[in-house]
Amino acid sequence: MGRDQLRVVLALGSTQTIAWASSYYLPAILADPIARDVGVSSTEVFAAFSISLIASALLGPRIGRTIDVFGGRGVLVVSNVVLAFGLAALGLAHSQAVMWLAWLVIGLGMSLGLYDTAFAALGRIYGTSARPAITGITLIAGFASTVGWPLTAWGLAEYGWRWTCLGWALAHLCVALPVNLLFIPRTERRSPEAAHTAKPSMPIDRRMVLLSVVFALAWMVSGAMAAHLPRILEASGSSPAAAVLAGTLIGPAQVAARLAEVGFLSRFHPLLSARLAAALHPIGVALLALLGGASGAVAGLFAVLHGAGNGVMTIARGTVPLAVFGPANYGYRLGLIGAPARLAQGVAPILFGALIDRFGAGALMVSAAMSLGALVCLLLVHVASSGD
Repeated sequence: MGRDQLRVVLALGSTQTIAWASSYYLPAILADPIARDVGVSSTEVFAAFSISLIASALLGPRIGRTIDVFGGRGVLVVSNVVLAFGLAALGLAHSQAVMWLAWLVIGLGMSLGLYDTAFAALGRIYGTSARPAITGITLIAGFASTVGWPLTAWGLAEYGWRWTCLGWALAHLCVALPVNLLFIPRTERRSPEAAHTAKPSMPIDRRMVLLSVVFALAWMVSGAMAAHLPRILEASGSSPAAAVLAGTLIGPAQVAARLAEVGFLSRFHPLLSARLAAALHPIGVALLALLGGASGAVAGLFAVLHGAGNGVMTIARGTVPLAVFGPANYGYRLGLIGAPARLAQGVAPILFGALIDRFGAGALMVSAAMSLGALVCLLLVHVASSGD
């Protein structure tokens, strides 16, 4: 990775950390105080958050197409403004309606400014050579929860949730926006004919469908574990302390797996990395089922395997479509493939909450089956692409 590319990776990794910490990871800390002050239930706050994820999914293809034509720098800068506005509205919300509106605006900001946009921007800048850069920004932004949760919790304790939201809004305007503006290269606009084409000619072939299913299943599992991991480990026999401790291992496991992707796995096709990633969650579930969750070591091992798989699968969402289809219309293709994943991510906390209520730790059998389904689809992508 050259010096210029490293500069872009450091810039995007930093702004992605702010974007994830102030949006996707915000409800885990602030849902209860928001609900209490606005006069709604915590369930309604999470429902508004889920709707914001679904809204972001619907906008993904159009935003990807915009990046294909105009490049990603402008979209990322706009995302900082939109996220700042949404966070400020949330911080000033005193009614149910304003709270819902604020989350919808944050959803728009997430569609403009999270990984899919960053990946598409890198694909536009570097083409088929974007894999190291994609891995690099996920390596840095993998610490978003590690950094974001403590900062949000500190802000809540010291200043309250409203000022914490306003603080994150200022971080977008005063830190992330200037960094995106100054350090993300400007890319040449495509031809006028391409700019006025709302949708390029892109057949939804077997590989597109298979990859859409892969990432929808993977993001369903990821969203479920992000929302319910401590609860599901307790249902499997872990103590509350052991369940929380296991949860803290996910972030480091994601980063360690991404370092492996940068090093050893970078020599192989990204499909291999994706297959290995899809297999790790079911292996963890099998160990938990065989050995039981009463042992903190087993619960921790499950968290490490899940985190490692999730860390590499995040990279694969950007690198596999680029390797299979090439850089042409990459942003639009990424938006189409990623839309079902975002929808699944929005539904996952509610669905798996109901499954845990009914089946306890048996809900892990569902998540394991989903991951195995993703693995089967990835094997079929290999067969489908072999004749290209």
